[in-house]
Amino acid sequence: MSECRTYRGRIAPTPSGQLHIGHARTFHIAHERARSAAGKLVLRIEDLDSARCKDEYSRQMMADLEWLGIRWDEGPDRCGAFGPYVQSLRIEHYLKAWKRLEEAGVIYPSPHSRKDVELALSAPHEGEGEPVFPVELRPATARRADAPSGMNWRFRVPDGESVRFVDECAGEQEFVAGKDFGDFLVWRKDGWPSYELAVVVDDAEMQISEVVRGADLLLSTARQLLLYKALGWTAPRFFHCPLVRDAEGRRLAKRSAGLSVAKLREEGFSSEKVLALANTRMG
Repeated sequence: MSECRTYRGRIAPTPSGQLHIGHARTFHIAHERARSAAGKLVLRIEDLDSARCKDEYSRQMMADLEWLGIRWDEGPDRCGAFGPYVQSLRIEHYLKAWKRLEEAGVIYPSPHSRKDVELALSAPHEGEGEPVFPVELRPATARRADAPSGMNWRFRVPDGESVRFVDECAGEQEFVAGKDFGDFLVWRKDGWPSYELAVVVDDAEMQISEVVRGADLLLSTARQLLLYKALGWTAPRFFHCPLVRDAEGRRLAKRSAGLSVAKLREEGFSSEKVLALANTRMG
């Protein structure tokens, strides 16, 4: 993919619940960075989890974004040069990338479940309890295939290789493949790409020049940089915002209903007060 000279940012909510104040702050930062660079802002609906994603949440999210003063130039209801963007409508793009990775021999089918990984002898763990895929469960050779065919597929990480990048907010970052993260999913047996593959394909094809998102995805960036390299694409810059937390110091989730944008709107908060509240909860 060619590098885009014009600033292009994106906001990419998952419609599996209501936006909370952490989303509001991150999306507001993305909006402000795009505007300050006189660039474009893309809205993408990341709805690949069909069991949890609902159209009603998508509609609520767009209404909340509008109320917060966040405007996008391309995406649902903004038919720009590339829009609209809804991940569940882009399966052919992800399949092309899967095939490219398969032909390069850097991915392989993996029948092992999360439980298999957790039970594997001496399997180390990464942040938030996610197990690092044990090398003993990795096949010695890649099996050729014409399609994913209802199987999990994993990216074979270059063990011991350092993945370094400078985050525009968090500074210098370094993760070691095989230590901080192991072979990761690029395709799920339910017929959809993983988050890692889908966002790389979308950000590359939509010519996103900077990705603004939460600091909980710093490790994901290391995985995604390996995918960009394998696919021969130029990676965007990254800006990972500090997380917004609840009164007990826990990171917010969509089940944090009391801090949802919709709930606060109902209680009479202005958009300015919602963003101010988010700024007091950073950690």
